[in-house]
Amino acid sequence: MHIPAYAHATIRAALPTVPTSRQVGALDCCLCDEPFGEKRAPIPLGPTPTSGLFGCRPCLTRLVTLARRSRDTRLVRDSERARSDSAVWEVKCEQYLAGVSPVREAAETVARLAEEGSVEATRIAWLLVSLESAFAWAPENAPEPPESGGLDNSRLKDEKFRLNLAMISAREAVADRLAYYLINQAAPAEPEFCAELECPEDCSGRHDTEHIDCGPDAIFEDLAEQGVPIETPADVSRPVPAAPEQSDLAIDSEDLVAVLTHCGIDADDTELLVNAAAVGLVAVAWRDGPLDDIREAAGGPSDGEVFAQSVDLYRRARAAILAAQDDGPEALLAFQAVASDVDLPWAGGSTFTLRGCGEPTEEFVENVDNRVWYTSKIMRELGWRTGVLHRATAAGLIDPAHFGMPGWPAAIASAMEQFPTLDRSDAPEALADPVSVQNMLLEAPDRLGTDALDWLCGHALLDQ
Repeated sequence: MHIPAYAHATIRAALPTVPTSRQVGALDCCLCDEPFGEKRAPIPLGPTPTSGLFGCRPCLTRLVTLARRSRDTRLVRDSERARSDSAVWEVKCEQYLAGVSPVREAAETVARLAEEGSVEATRIAWLLVSLESAFAWAPENAPEPPESGGLDNSRLKDEKFRLNLAMISAREAVADRLAYYLINQAAPAEPEFCAELECPEDCSGRHDTEHIDCGPDAIFEDLAEQGVPIETPADVSRPVPAAPEQSDLAIDSEDLVAVLTHCGIDADDTELLVNAAAVGLVAVAWRDGPLDDIREAAGGPSDGEVFAQSVDLYRRARAAILAAQDDGPEALLAFQAVASDVDLPWAGGSTFTLRGCGEPTEEFVENVDNRVWYTSKIMRELGWRTGVLHRATAAGLIDPAHFGMPGWPAAIASAMEQFPTLDRSDAPEALADPVSVQNMLLEAPDRLGTDALDWLCGHALLDQ
């Protein structure tokens, strides 16, 4: 039997710390302790083919399957993280270019006007002053691409390099023009600059561009007066003085909005946002994580039971999130109490309980508590909307077509196209009427019952 490399660690973790003499002697499986025989041949686990420990094919197959699922889950999560990081970085790139490219174009225009001599020298000087101000306001450093995305920021660095070259050309052209102007005209005793500035009484009349800040937009207004308008985006983000640190949470709501937009979710639609946040909260706090190990156990829940319970918890999460808007983050405790209840029978008519499955539940309960606590912390320190954006982003990346998400109707429509073509001779009675099934899936899938949901999951009509 071939054992892939990715399963080695999982198998090693399952080996007994102190094996029995029968396990060492290749008489019993070291994983399930069942005796070897005609139907259960020993498979050597090392260190040599004839010594060490031995396992049976069913146990090793189960562990390899578990390792493969864990590996695939990690790959999916890494992929989603890379996708999220790339979406945020693309937005930052657009903001960076929107702040740099117009200034470069303005610098090229100032250099051209200075070289042509079509604008009087004093006006060219003021154009350089306002250009320097715009250059000082332009983003300084190009955003670095995320390590997870394998992206390159050479385009941004090239644009910054072109801006620096344009500024050098503009300064040289203006300096050349003003040098000849001053030689031929001579500077007045009281330069007109002082009339425009709040200078001290002992001002010598000498000013450098670094002493003057016209703001980021004066250069474009001045060039427009010269008949050279340069279009600038109205929503270019400008650096603002740093506010005192209010929280240790490094969450940028603008980045979250960018990711949601990338996922096709309108962040201005509050109802849609709350729905997605409820899906995300159920996914990260309840479904993903320790529950995976419980599902793999012999007494674990079926796919249909997990789906039915996730739908029920979605409704509870949505109600708790809405309540948190008025009552504060403590309202999320209502969802937490149900999601972490190990004695509560699950939805869809199931009799399954976490305590009854025979698996440890401490890590599961701790995960639910921690995830809900973190969501409460975000709402408390950064605001209700930021907490909702944070959980909605998780749903957009992990479960874009889950019940409660914008992609759910399309997923059901696709599933119901396949439904009539399947052999439904063994299907539960609840699936007899396709129209009724489709309506129930759209409105309340858990009311179909776990048997029906298991059948649908087993035929790959529901992604669980």
